[in-house]
Amino acid sequence: MECIHKSVLVDQAIQYLRCHPDGVYCDATVGLGGHAERILEVTSPDGRLIGIDLDASALAMAAERLSGFRDRLTLVQGNFKDLPSILGSYHFPLLDGVIIDAGLSSYQLEDKQRGFSFLKEGPLSMNFDVNGRERASDIINFYPEARLAEIIWMYGQERWSRRIARRIVEERAKSPIKTTGGLVRVICSAVPHLRSRRGIHPATRAFQAIRIEVNHELENLAQFLKVVWGCLKHGGRVCIISFHSLEDGIVKRHFRDFASGKDRPSAEGMVEVITKKPLRPDQEEVRRNPRSRSARMRVAEWH
Repeated sequence: MECIHKSVLVDQAIQYLRCHPDGVYCDATVGLGGHAERILEVTSPDGRLIGIDLDASALAMAAERLSGFRDRLTLVQGNFKDLPSILGSYHFPLLDGVIIDAGLSSYQLEDKQRGFSFLKEGPLSMNFDVNGRERASDIINFYPEARLAEIIWMYGQERWSRRIARRIVEERAKSPIKTTGGLVRVICSAVPHLRSRRGIHPATRAFQAIRIEVNHELENLAQFLKVVWGCLKHGGRVCIISFHSLEDGIVKRHFRDFASGKDRPSAEGMVEVITKKPLRPDQEEVRRNPRSRSARMRVAEWH
């Protein structure tokens, strides 16, 4: 599984979470268990961890990977925005630390049936929860042109968003767009050819935008950041790893606003931002795992 997906900033996460042997931790995007495994190793023999993920297949692989820690591990299929209710349902105490790795895993990208990758032909799904109702195909085939353009611009920061939306609407009028390959061809037909010479695939930003919309990623992250503080012990830490500026901007603003009391005046002084600037992978980690190059980590502490 480590060949399928390499977790990023693992050593830094362990350091900043200040993991200790009797601590209680949450990996709220447990994925294939990379961060969770290290947390369980360094908190031996009595540390506990609850791992949460929307992806049932990833949870199954994490359970296999972490089977040696079964007596100290709880795995839950769920959404991290529901952290308070999940902890309550499983009678978990307040946490010493919680980590979110908001990136898309290599495992998910490589599975063509999930529809995340513009390099693999597959159905237009892009849903982290394979049983979820929303699909990328619903957005592509039924959203109004103006809304499509707004999503592709807002979540993908794609300068050709209006052209792409217009072309999607034109093509779906002929026949529904059902596959990743079909969507890629539509996007490429809308984007000037010069764009493809800049080292980024023409469909990259649009695919990112649609995935974010399908999974409500930014709304879920913002909701999590509002409720997580009530789940922490005094001195508990929140560690967020993000992979694009939209996520990182949300984390930065929420940490700052809670620290200043802007979001919740009664909490002024209760949150301390530990990382004044985001932590980034070093050159050696980027060499070993090129997909880590865009990762950035921010940490805050509840007093």
